[in-house]
Amino acid sequence: MRNVAYFFISTIAIVIVLIYGRTLIIPFIFALLLWFLIRKIRHLINTVEFIKNKIPSWFKNLFITGLILVLLGFVSKILLSNINNLAKNYPEYEKNVEFIITQLNDLLNINLIDILKTHSGDFDFGSILKKIFSSVSELFSSTFLIVIYALFIFLEESNFTNKLKFAFNQPDQYENVADILDKIEHSITNYIGLKTLVSIITGIVSYITLLFIGIDSPAFWAFLIFILNYIPTVGSLIATIFPAIFCLLQFGEFTPSLMVLGFVGAIQVIVGNLIEPKVMGSSLNISPLVAIFALSFWGVLWGVTGMILSIPITVIMVIIFSHFPKTQSVAIMLSDKVRK
Repeated sequence: MRNVAYFFISTIAIVIVLIYGRTLIIPFIFALLLWFLIRKIRHLINTVEFIKNKIPSWFKNLFITGLILVLLGFVSKILLSNINNLAKNYPEYEKNVEFIITQLNDLLNINLIDILKTHSGDFDFGSILKKIFSSVSELFSSTFLIVIYALFIFLEESNFTNKLKFAFNQPDQYENVADILDKIEHSITNYIGLKTLVSIITGIVSYITLLFIGIDSPAFWAFLIFILNYIPTVGSLIATIFPAIFCLLQFGEFTPSLMVLGFVGAIQVIVGNLIEPKVMGSSLNISPLVAIFALSFWGVLWGVTGMILSIPITVIMVIIFSHFPKTQSVAIMLSDKVRK
């Protein structure tokens, strides 16, 4: 009974820390993911003998980090321009709402005008967009803190192995901890790298499609599709519905909106069901039910950012739980398939 009480007290304490410490914890997690990504890129460029032998690791880390920051700065500048354009023109789009309701009324031969007016306050597309804007802007505003965290992680990297050996002086203990860290790094770097590649493909093809349809600020919607693709299961659905709804507001007619639903939805289906499974494989080994629960849990705690981080955090938990006898049963329940 006492153990159960300790468990619930510890769980409540952890949740409270996660909620109130999000401004410090989230940038640190992104810094770790950045560190994993840079190590993966460094490993790839080290396949070239000249780079591996002649260029020091600190310079490679600095160069890759600088390249990523320049890319983020370029992307943020484009996004800021697109968001300002959308915010400036949004009142014009709202004028089409009455016309759309009238079209629905004529099409379905049902008096929808009064019904939709009565319930119009239940769904505010603009407020939902603002939440996504704030999540994206929060991520970019934390860039400086993320870089600072990543810098100290890189400084710690050179002495980390020696510290582990002293901390776990028994060979079997050290090998167990080193094995956990290697598996975490391998799984997370593969997930980030491959998911980023798949999301870039989806974003580029969607941008070309949206540009052809004529939606305003296609670069912003393509980036939104790219970001939401990191959210499992529901991300691709949201990434299709949002530009479709906005297209309806912009043009005040159904044809462009249906084109977005059809073409962008087809891109999501092809990438999500054909390309991504072949690229990603079953390396993550997470139960779909657990993935949905993790998505909901971290979404409630940290919003859109939590949804994006839900899978990497769950992968780390499964790997850690699988290495300790008392928590192996938990790891089995979280996994998709039992691996002997």
